Amino acid sequence: MQKRLVILGAGESGMGAALLGKKEGYEVFVSSLQTIEMRYKQVLQQEDIAFEEDQHSIERLLKADLVMKSPGIPEDAPVVVKLREARIKVISEIEFASLHTHAMLIGITGSNGKTTVTSWIHYILQNAGIDAVLAGNIGDSFAKNVARKSNNCYVLELSSFQLDGIETFKPHIAVLTNITPDHLDRYHNQFESYIAAKFRIVKNQTQQDYFIYDADDPVINKWLSQHEIKSIKIPLSSKELSGNGAFLKDDELHIKINESHFTMAQDDIALKGIHNTKNAMAASAVAQLLKIRKQTIKESLQRFHGVEHRLERVINKNKVTYINDSKATNINATYYALDSVKADTIWIVGGVDKGNDYTELLPLVNEKVKAIVCLGVDNQKIINSFNNCVDTIVETRDMQEAVDQAFNLANPGDTVLLSPACASFDLFKNYEDRGNQFKEAVLKLK
Repeated sequence: MQKRLVILGAGESGMGAALLGKKEGYEVFVSSLQTIEMRYKQVLQQEDIAFEEDQHSIERLLKADLVMKSPGIPEDAPVVVKLREARIKVISEIEFASLHTHAMLIGITGSNGKTTVTSWIHYILQNAGIDAVLAGNIGDSFAKNVARKSNNCYVLELSSFQLDGIETFKPHIAVLTNITPDHLDRYHNQFESYIAAKFRIVKNQTQQDYFIYDADDPVINKWLSQHEIKSIKIPLSSKELSGNGAFLKDDELHIKINESHFTMAQDDIALKGIHNTKNAMAASAVAQLLKIRKQTIKESLQRFHGVEHRLERVINKNKVTYINDSKATNINATYYALDSVKADTIWIVGGVDKGNDYTELLPLVNEKVKAIVCLGVDNQKIINSFNNCVDTIVETRDMQEAVDQAFNLANPGDTVLLSPACASFDLFKNYEDRGNQFKEAVLKLK
Protein backbone atom coordinates (compact mmCIF):
# COMPACT_ATOMS: atom_id res chain seq x y z
CA MET A 1 0.00 0.00 0.00
CA GLN A 2 1.27 3.48 -0.92
CA LYS A 3 2.49 5.45 2.13
CA ARG A 4 0.94 8.86 2.76
CA LEU A 5 3.36 11.77 3.22
CA VAL A 6 2.00 15.10 4.50
CA ILE A 7 4.11 18.24 4.04
CA LEU A 8 3.39 21.11 6.44
CA GLY A 9 4.41 24.38 4.81
CA ALA A 10 4.97 25.15 1.13
CA GLY A 11 8.19 27.15 1.08
CA GLU A 12 11.59 25.96 -0.14
CA SER A 13 11.81 23.06 2.33
CA GLY A 14 8.23 21.95 1.78
CA MET A 15 8.54 22.06 -1.98
CA GLY A 16 11.77 20.06 -1.95
CA ALA A 17 10.26 17.40 0.33
CA ALA A 18 7.15 17.19 -1.87
CA LEU A 19 9.25 16.58 -5.00
CA LEU A 20 11.40 13.99 -3.23
CA GLY A 21 8.34 12.30 -1.73
CA LYS A 22 6.75 11.94 -5.15
CA LYS A 23 9.97 10.56 -6.61
CA GLU A 24 10.19 7.99 -3.80
CA GLY A 25 6.63 6.78 -4.41
CA TYR A 26 4.73 8.45 -1.57
CA GLU A 27 1.19 9.74 -1.89
CA VAL A 28 2.01 13.39 -1.18
CA PHE A 29 -0.26 16.08 0.25
CA VAL A 30 1.00 19.62 0.93
CA SER A 31 -0.83 21.69 3.56
CA SER A 32 -0.04 25.39 4.10
CA LEU A 33 -1.62 27.71 6.64
CA GLN A 34 -0.55 30.62 4.41
CA THR A 35 -1.25 31.40 0.78
CA ILE A 36 1.26 29.50 -1.35
CA GLU A 37 3.58 31.59 -3.54
CA MET A 38 2.62 31.33 -7.20
CA ARG A 39 6.01 29.92 -8.26
CA TYR A 40 5.59 27.03 -5.79
CA LYS A 41 1.92 26.54 -6.62
CA GLN A 42 2.79 26.15 -10.29
CA VAL A 43 5.33 23.42 -9.45
CA LEU A 44 2.73 21.53 -7.41
CA GLN A 45 0.23 21.77 -10.26
CA GLN A 46 2.78 20.69 -12.86
CA GLU A 47 3.83 17.71 -10.72
CA ASP A 48 0.19 16.81 -9.97
CA ILE A 49 0.80 17.01 -6.20
CA ALA A 50 -2.32 17.58 -4.08
CA PHE A 51 -2.25 20.67 -1.86
CA GLU A 52 -4.30 23.09 0.21
CA GLU A 53 -3.56 26.66 1.28
CA ASP A 54 -4.82 29.07 3.96
CA GLN A 55 -5.82 26.13 6.17
CA HIS A 56 -4.88 22.78 7.71
CA SER A 57 -7.54 20.09 7.19
CA ILE A 58 -6.83 18.20 10.40
CA GLU A 59 -8.84 15.09 9.52
CA ARG A 60 -6.90 14.63 6.30
CA LEU A 61 -3.57 15.32 7.99
CA LEU A 62 -4.26 12.70 10.64
CA LYS A 63 -4.33 10.03 7.92
CA ALA A 64 -0.62 10.54 7.26
CA ASP A 65 1.99 7.82 7.76
CA LEU A 66 4.73 10.45 7.94
CA VAL A 67 4.75 14.24 8.28
CA MET A 68 7.51 16.61 7.15
CA LYS A 69 7.33 19.90 9.07
CA SER A 70 8.90 22.99 7.51
CA PRO A 71 11.50 24.60 9.82
CA GLY A 72 9.51 27.82 10.21
CA ILE A 73 6.66 25.97 11.96
CA PRO A 74 7.31 25.81 15.73
CA GLU A 75 7.09 22.55 17.66
CA ASP A 76 4.20 23.87 19.75
CA ALA A 77 2.03 24.85 16.75
CA PRO A 78 -1.48 23.39 17.30
CA VAL A 79 -1.31 21.23 14.17
CA VAL A 80 2.02 19.70 15.24
CA VAL A 81 0.72 19.03 18.76
CA LYS A 82 -2.33 17.20 17.33
CA LEU A 83 -0.19 15.09 15.01
CA ARG A 84 2.14 14.07 17.82
CA GLU A 85 -0.81 13.27 20.08
CA ALA A 86 -2.00 10.93 17.32
CA ARG A 87 1.48 9.28 17.40
CA ILE A 88 2.27 10.29 13.81
CA LYS A 89 5.98 10.76 13.18
CA VAL A 90 6.89 14.41 12.44
CA ILE A 91 10.38 15.05 11.02
CA SER A 92 12.35 17.83 9.34
CA GLU A 93 13.14 18.13 5.65
CA ILE A 94 16.84 17.57 6.48
CA GLU A 95 15.95 14.24 8.10
CA PHE A 96 13.65 13.22 5.24
CA ALA A 97 16.25 14.00 2.57
CA SER A 98 19.01 12.17 4.45
CA LEU A 99 16.91 8.97 4.40
CA HIS A 100 17.11 8.95 0.59
CA THR A 101 20.82 9.51 -0.06
CA HIS A 102 24.05 7.68 0.70
CA ALA A 103 26.21 10.71 -0.09
CA MET A 104 28.86 12.07 2.28
CA LEU A 105 27.33 14.89 4.34
CA ILE A 106 29.17 17.93 5.69
CA GLY A 107 26.93 19.87 8.09
CA ILE A 108 27.60 23.41 9.33
CA THR A 109 25.67 25.17 12.07
CA GLY A 110 26.25 28.01 14.54
CA SER A 111 24.74 31.34 15.55
CA ASN A 112 27.01 33.29 13.18
CA GLY A 113 29.35 32.54 10.32
CA LYS A 114 27.64 29.37 9.10
CA THR A 115 26.72 30.77 5.68
CA THR A 116 30.27 32.02 5.13
CA VAL A 117 31.81 28.72 6.29
CA THR A 118 29.38 26.62 4.23
CA SER A 119 30.05 28.69 1.10
CA TRP A 120 33.81 28.69 1.71
CA ILE A 121 33.92 24.89 2.11
CA HIS A 122 31.90 24.47 -1.07
CA TYR A 123 34.25 26.87 -2.89
CA ILE A 124 37.33 24.88 -1.82
CA LEU A 125 35.73 21.58 -2.82
CA GLN A 126 34.78 22.97 -6.22
CA ASN A 127 38.34 24.20 -6.75
CA ALA A 128 39.55 20.70 -5.86
CA GLY A 129 37.30 19.17 -8.53
CA ILE A 130 34.93 17.55 -6.03
CA ASP A 131 31.31 17.43 -7.24
CA ALA A 132 29.80 18.82 -4.04
CA VAL A 133 26.35 20.40 -3.78
CA LEU A 134 25.60 23.46 -1.64
CA ALA A 135 22.20 23.11 0.09
CA GLY A 136 20.19 23.27 3.30
CA ASN A 137 19.54 26.73 4.69
CA ILE A 138 21.27 28.24 1.65
CA GLY A 139 20.32 27.87 -2.02
CA ASP A 140 17.92 25.06 -2.95
CA SER A 141 16.75 22.73 -0.22
CA PHE A 142 18.58 19.48 0.56
CA ALA A 143 15.49 17.46 -0.41
CA LYS A 144 15.11 19.20 -3.77
CA ASN A 145 18.74 18.44 -4.58
CA VAL A 146 18.34 14.78 -3.61
CA ALA A 147 15.21 14.59 -5.77
CA ARG A 148 17.03 16.02 -8.80
CA LYS A 149 19.96 13.62 -9.07
CA SER A 150 22.34 11.43 -7.14
CA ASN A 151 25.36 13.30 -5.76
CA ASN A 152 28.42 12.12 -3.84
CA CYS A 153 28.73 15.03 -1.40
CA TYR A 154 26.45 17.67 0.14
CA VAL A 155 27.67 20.75 2.03
CA LEU A 156 24.72 21.73 4.22
CA GLU A 157 24.08 24.92 6.14
CA LEU A 158 21.84 23.89 9.05
CA SER A 159 19.75 26.12 11.29
CA SER A 160 18.66 25.11 14.78
CA PHE A 161 15.09 24.84 13.44
CA GLN A 162 16.21 22.28 10.86
CA LEU A 163 18.16 20.30 13.45
CA ASP A 164 15.17 20.22 15.82
CA GLY A 165 13.44 17.70 13.57
CA ILE A 166 16.21 15.12 13.05
CA GLU A 167 16.26 11.53 14.30
CA THR A 168 18.94 9.65 12.34
CA PHE A 169 20.58 12.46 10.30
CA LYS A 170 24.38 12.15 10.60
CA PRO A 171 26.99 14.36 8.93
CA HIS A 172 30.40 12.75 8.45
CA ILE A 173 31.92 16.15 9.25
CA ALA A 174 30.03 18.51 11.57
CA VAL A 175 31.07 22.14 12.08
CA LEU A 176 29.83 24.34 14.93
CA THR A 177 31.05 27.90 14.42
CA ASN A 178 29.88 29.44 17.72
CA ILE A 179 26.84 29.76 19.99
CA THR A 180 25.41 33.08 21.14
CA PRO A 181 21.83 33.91 22.16
CA ASP A 182 19.55 33.82 19.09
CA HIS A 183 16.00 32.77 18.24
CA LEU A 184 15.15 32.87 21.94
CA ASP A 185 11.57 33.77 21.00
CA ARG A 186 11.28 30.30 19.38
CA TYR A 187 12.83 28.56 22.41
CA HIS A 188 10.64 30.23 25.07
CA ASN A 189 13.59 32.40 26.15
CA GLN A 190 15.50 29.26 27.21
CA PHE A 191 19.09 29.62 25.99
CA GLU A 192 19.77 26.03 27.06
CA SER A 193 17.13 24.76 24.62
CA TYR A 194 18.76 26.67 21.77
CA ILE A 195 22.20 25.29 22.73
CA ALA A 196 20.79 21.74 22.78
CA ALA A 197 19.30 22.27 19.32
CA LYS A 198 22.69 23.29 17.90
CA PHE A 199 24.41 20.25 19.41
CA ARG A 200 21.93 17.90 17.77
CA ILE A 201 24.34 18.06 14.81
CA VAL A 202 26.63 15.58 16.66
CA LYS A 203 23.81 13.42 18.07
CA ASN A 204 24.24 10.50 15.66
CA GLN A 205 27.94 10.80 14.87
CA THR A 206 30.25 7.82 15.47
CA GLN A 207 33.98 7.34 16.14
CA GLN A 208 34.52 7.51 12.35
CA ASP A 209 33.09 11.05 12.11
CA TYR A 210 34.55 14.49 12.89
CA PHE A 211 33.39 17.48 14.93
CA ILE A 212 35.02 20.85 14.18
CA TYR A 213 34.27 23.56 16.75
CA ASP A 214 35.45 26.89 18.19
CA ALA A 215 37.45 25.95 21.27
CA ASP A 216 37.48 29.60 22.39
CA ASP A 217 33.68 29.68 22.73
CA PRO A 218 32.71 29.38 26.42
CA VAL A 219 29.20 28.09 25.66
CA ILE A 220 30.54 25.28 23.47
CA ASN A 221 33.24 24.38 26.01
CA LYS A 222 30.76 24.23 28.88
CA TRP A 223 28.44 21.90 26.95
CA LEU A 224 31.33 19.63 25.92
CA SER A 225 32.53 19.42 29.54
CA GLN A 226 29.09 18.10 30.53
CA HIS A 227 28.33 15.79 27.60
CA GLU A 228 30.16 12.94 25.85
CA ILE A 229 30.30 12.84 22.06
CA LYS A 230 31.59 9.95 19.97
CA SER A 231 33.12 11.82 17.03
CA ILE A 232 36.74 12.93 16.71
CA LYS A 233 37.11 16.52 17.94
CA ILE A 234 38.93 19.11 15.82
CA PRO A 235 39.19 22.36 17.85
CA LEU A 236 39.78 25.85 16.42
CA SER A 237 41.55 28.45 18.52
CA SER A 238 43.32 31.79 18.44
CA LYS A 239 45.93 30.18 20.76
CA GLU A 240 48.41 27.41 19.94
CA LEU A 241 47.10 23.84 20.21
CA SER A 242 49.21 20.73 20.81
CA GLY A 243 47.16 18.06 18.99
CA ASN A 244 44.79 18.00 16.02
CA GLY A 245 43.17 21.33 15.26
CA ALA A 246 43.57 24.81 13.80
CA PHE A 247 45.15 27.78 15.54
CA LEU A 248 46.95 31.12 15.15
CA LYS A 249 50.60 31.56 16.04
CA ASP A 250 52.75 34.58 15.17
CA ASP A 251 50.10 35.83 12.71
CA GLU A 252 50.12 32.50 10.89
CA LEU A 253 47.24 30.11 10.41
CA HIS A 254 48.14 26.50 11.32
CA ILE A 255 46.00 23.46 10.47
CA LYS A 256 47.25 20.19 12.01
CA ILE A 257 45.22 17.12 11.02
CA ASN A 258 46.46 13.53 11.28
CA GLU A 259 50.18 14.32 10.89
CA SER A 260 49.53 16.80 8.05
CA HIS A 261 50.48 20.41 8.82
CA PHE A 262 49.28 23.35 6.71
CA THR A 263 50.37 26.96 7.34
CA MET A 264 49.46 30.30 5.80
CA ALA A 265 49.96 33.97 6.69
CA GLN A 266 46.83 35.44 8.28
CA ASP A 267 47.20 38.56 6.11
CA ASP A 268 46.84 36.41 2.97
CA ILE A 269 43.30 35.33 3.89
CA ALA A 270 40.83 37.18 1.66
CA LEU A 271 38.26 37.93 4.38
CA LYS A 272 39.55 40.06 7.25
CA GLY A 273 38.77 40.07 10.96
CA ILE A 274 39.28 37.41 13.66
CA HIS A 275 35.81 35.97 13.06
CA ASN A 276 36.72 35.38 9.41
CA THR A 277 40.04 33.84 10.43
CA LYS A 278 38.00 31.34 12.48
CA ASN A 279 35.77 30.77 9.44
CA ALA A 280 38.89 30.13 7.34
CA MET A 281 40.14 27.68 9.98
CA ALA A 282 36.88 25.74 9.84
CA ALA A 283 36.81 25.59 6.05
CA SER A 284 40.46 24.56 5.74
CA ALA A 285 40.11 21.93 8.50
CA VAL A 286 37.32 20.30 6.46
CA ALA A 287 39.54 20.47 3.37
CA GLN A 288 42.44 18.84 5.25
CA LEU A 289 40.17 16.03 6.45
CA LEU A 290 39.21 15.42 2.81
CA LYS A 291 42.91 15.36 1.84
CA ILE A 292 42.64 18.30 -0.56
CA ARG A 293 45.98 19.63 -1.83
CA LYS A 294 47.48 22.35 0.36
CA GLN A 295 48.02 24.63 -2.64
CA THR A 296 44.31 24.39 -3.53
CA ILE A 297 43.36 25.26 0.06
CA LYS A 298 45.75 28.22 0.14
CA GLU A 299 44.50 29.62 -3.17
CA SER A 300 40.88 29.18 -2.06
CA LEU A 301 41.50 31.09 1.18
CA GLN A 302 43.16 33.88 -0.82
CA ARG A 303 40.43 34.21 -3.45
CA PHE A 304 37.13 33.69 -1.63
CA HIS A 305 35.31 37.02 -1.31
CA GLY A 306 32.44 36.24 1.01
CA VAL A 307 28.70 35.87 0.66
CA GLU A 308 25.97 38.26 -0.34
CA HIS A 309 24.29 40.25 2.47
CA ARG A 310 27.19 39.66 4.91
CA LEU A 311 29.39 42.77 5.29
CA GLU A 312 28.90 43.32 1.56
CA ARG A 313 30.30 46.63 0.33
CA VAL A 314 27.70 48.05 -2.03
CA ILE A 315 29.18 51.37 -3.18
CA ASN A 316 31.20 54.38 -2.12
CA LYS A 317 29.12 57.45 -3.02
CA ASN A 318 30.11 61.02 -2.22
CA LYS A 319 32.92 59.52 -0.08
CA VAL A 320 30.36 57.60 2.03
CA THR A 321 30.64 53.79 2.14
CA TYR A 322 27.41 51.75 2.13
CA ILE A 323 27.60 48.23 3.61
CA ASN A 324 24.88 45.59 3.36
CA ASP A 325 24.93 43.29 6.40
CA SER A 326 21.27 42.25 6.20
CA LYS A 327 22.21 38.71 7.23
CA ALA A 328 23.05 40.01 10.71
CA THR A 329 19.83 38.92 12.41
CA ASN A 330 21.19 38.75 15.95
CA ILE A 331 23.26 40.81 18.38
CA ASN A 332 26.50 38.86 17.94
CA ALA A 333 26.51 39.25 14.14
CA THR A 334 25.91 42.98 14.46
CA TYR A 335 28.70 43.20 17.05
CA TYR A 336 31.14 41.80 14.44
CA ALA A 337 29.82 44.27 11.86
CA LEU A 338 30.16 47.36 14.08
CA ASP A 339 33.58 46.18 15.24
CA SER A 340 34.79 45.82 11.65
CA VAL A 341 33.83 49.38 10.62
CA LYS A 342 36.54 51.95 11.38
CA ALA A 343 34.69 55.14 10.33
CA ASP A 344 31.89 57.11 11.98
CA THR A 345 28.75 55.08 11.33
CA ILE A 346 25.11 55.70 10.53
CA TRP A 347 23.56 52.43 11.67
CA ILE A 348 20.32 51.08 10.15
CA VAL A 349 18.84 48.63 12.67
CA GLY A 350 15.54 46.99 13.54
CA GLY A 351 12.93 44.41 12.58
CA VAL A 352 11.43 41.54 14.54
CA ASP A 353 13.19 41.37 17.91
CA LYS A 354 14.18 37.81 18.87
CA GLY A 355 14.70 38.47 22.56
CA ASN A 356 17.66 40.80 22.01
CA ASP A 357 19.75 42.24 24.84
CA TYR A 358 21.41 45.30 23.31
CA THR A 359 23.74 46.05 26.24
CA GLU A 360 26.58 44.08 24.58
CA LEU A 361 26.58 46.65 21.76
CA LEU A 362 26.71 49.77 23.94
CA PRO A 363 30.53 50.21 23.97
CA LEU A 364 30.75 49.92 20.18
CA VAL A 365 27.75 52.18 19.63
CA ASN A 366 29.24 54.77 21.99
CA GLU A 367 32.53 54.64 20.11
CA LYS A 368 31.39 54.47 16.47
CA VAL A 369 27.73 55.30 15.88
CA LYS A 370 26.84 58.96 15.21
CA ALA A 371 23.20 58.28 14.24
CA ILE A 372 20.71 55.43 14.29
CA VAL A 373 18.05 54.87 11.64
CA CYS A 374 15.39 52.48 12.99
CA LEU A 375 13.74 50.29 10.36
CA GLY A 376 10.86 48.31 11.80
CA VAL A 377 7.25 48.25 12.86
CA ASP A 378 8.14 48.51 16.57
CA ASN A 379 11.37 50.36 17.36
CA GLN A 380 10.80 51.29 21.00
CA LYS A 381 13.23 48.75 22.48
CA ILE A 382 16.04 50.04 20.25
CA ILE A 383 15.24 53.67 21.09
CA ASN A 384 15.18 52.90 24.84
CA SER A 385 18.48 51.02 24.61
CA PHE A 386 20.47 53.73 22.80
CA ASN A 387 18.83 57.12 23.36
CA ASN A 388 21.35 57.96 26.12
CA CYS A 389 24.41 57.40 23.92
CA VAL A 390 23.31 58.47 20.41
CA ASP A 391 22.02 61.99 19.84
CA THR A 392 20.19 61.29 16.58
CA ILE A 393 17.68 58.43 16.31
CA VAL A 394 15.06 58.46 13.55
CA GLU A 395 12.26 56.00 12.78
CA THR A 396 11.40 54.71 9.31
CA ARG A 397 8.97 52.15 7.89
CA ASP A 398 10.46 51.28 4.49
CA MET A 399 13.92 50.80 3.06
CA GLN A 400 14.00 53.77 0.69
CA GLU A 401 13.07 56.11 3.55
CA ALA A 402 15.76 54.51 5.77
CA VAL A 403 18.46 54.92 3.11
CA ASP A 404 17.38 58.50 2.34
CA GLN A 405 17.58 59.39 6.04
CA ALA A 406 21.02 57.77 6.33
CA PHE A 407 22.18 59.66 3.22
CA ASN A 408 21.09 62.97 4.77
CA LEU A 409 22.86 62.18 8.05
CA ALA A 410 26.16 61.03 6.52
CA ASN A 411 29.24 63.18 5.92
CA PRO A 412 32.23 62.39 3.67
CA GLY A 413 34.29 59.63 5.28
CA ASP A 414 31.32 58.08 7.10
CA THR A 415 29.90 54.57 6.70
CA VAL A 416 26.22 53.69 6.37
CA LEU A 417 25.80 50.19 7.79
CA LEU A 418 22.67 48.07 7.44
CA SER A 419 23.13 45.52 10.23
CA PRO A 420 19.64 44.98 11.65
CA ALA A 421 20.31 42.60 14.62
CA CYS A 422 16.70 41.46 14.07
CA ALA A 423 14.67 39.17 11.85
CA SER A 424 13.18 40.73 8.73
CA PHE A 425 9.61 39.45 8.67
CA ASP A 426 7.81 42.62 9.82
CA LEU A 427 8.56 44.54 6.59
CA PHE A 428 10.33 42.08 4.26
CA LYS A 429 10.00 38.52 2.94
CA ASN A 430 13.39 37.54 4.36
CA TYR A 431 16.88 38.93 4.97
CA GLU A 432 17.72 38.56 1.25
CA ASP A 433 14.75 40.74 0.30
CA ARG A 434 15.82 43.29 2.92
CA GLY A 435 19.41 43.31 1.63
CA ASN A 436 18.35 43.56 -2.00
CA GLN A 437 16.02 46.47 -1.23
CA PHE A 438 18.90 48.20 0.59
CA LYS A 439 21.19 47.82 -2.43
CA GLU A 440 18.49 49.04 -4.82
CA ALA A 441 17.78 52.06 -2.62
CA VAL A 442 21.48 52.91 -2.30
CA LEU A 443 22.02 52.70 -6.05
CA LYS A 444 19.09 55.11 -6.60
CA LEU A 445 20.74 57.85 -4.54
CA LYS A 446 21.60 60.96 -6.55
